[in-house]
Amino acid sequence: MSEARYGEWIVVRKDAETHIAELVLDRPKAMNAVSSEVAARLADACTALAADRNVRVTVLTSSNDRAFCVGADLKERNSLSDAELGRHRPTARAAYTGVLDLPMPTIAAVHGFALGGGFELALSCDLIVADPTAVVGLPEVSVGVIPGGGGTQLLPRRVGAARAAELIFSARRVEAAEARELGLVDHLVGVGQDREEAFALAARIAGNSPVGLRAAKRALRTGWGMDLWAGLEIEDAAWRTVAFSDDRTEGVAAFNEKRKPQWPGE
Repeated sequence: MSEARYGEWIVVRKDAETHIAELVLDRPKAMNAVSSEVAARLADACTALAADRNVRVTVLTSSNDRAFCVGADLKERNSLSDAELGRHRPTARAAYTGVLDLPMPTIAAVHGFALGGGFELALSCDLIVADPTAVVGLPEVSVGVIPGGGGTQLLPRRVGAARAAELIFSARRVEAAEARELGLVDHLVGVGQDREEAFALAARIAGNSPVGLRAAKRALRTGWGMDLWAGLEIEDAAWRTVAFSDDRTEGVAAFNEKRKPQWPGE
C-alpha cells in the first residue's frame, strides 16, 4: 500500500495488488468543506490518478465520521470579493471535472452530510454507496447561487429532469432511505459500512479487464445526451479499442482454459 498526500487535506492510497485507489477527503474539522486549497489539491490528485494505468477502480471516501462533504467552504466564500471569487472559479471546476473525468470506474462511499458541492463530488462518481446516516441534497439556491460542480447536469441524468428540478429548486435535503428510492444513491448498506461495501464492490469490478473497464466507461460517459445512433458510433469506437487489445486475447484464452485472467492492461 502506498500513500501520497496532496497538500494538507487530500490523501491518495493505492494498493498495487488489488489495483484499487482510495481518494480521501481529509479535512475533518471542517467536515471536508471544499476551500480553494482543497479544490486545487483535489484536482492535482485526480491528474495523478488519471495517469496511473495500474489503478482499475477509485473509491472516494471521507475521514470525517459525521460527513462525506458539506460542500463549498462558505466561511472562505464570505471573505472573497467578486473578483477573487471569479479567479477561484477555474480551480473549483478543475476539482469537480477531475473526479468526473477519471478514466477508471469510480465509487463514492457516503455517510452523513453530502450537500451541495459534496453531493456533486459523489454525483461525479459512477456509483454511490451510502449508509443510513447519509443526507444528500443540492441546497445552493437557498444561499443565492446554483449548483456549480456539475449538479444541474449530473442530477437529471440520474433521476430525470423533473425530479432533479424539484430537488434543486426546493433545496431540500434527502435522507438515505428516500435517496435510495429516488435513485440518488445506488446502494444503501448498514450503518458505518459504506466504505467497506464500496471497497467490496470495487474489488468485484477490479477483477475485470482494465482496458475493458476504461473503454466501457468512456462509451457510457461520452454517449450521455447523444441520440442512439451517435451513441452506437461511440460504442463501436470503444469496442475496437478493446477488441484488438492484449486484454481481449488474454480474456478469451483464460475463459477457454478455465482459469483466472492475468490482464496485461494494454
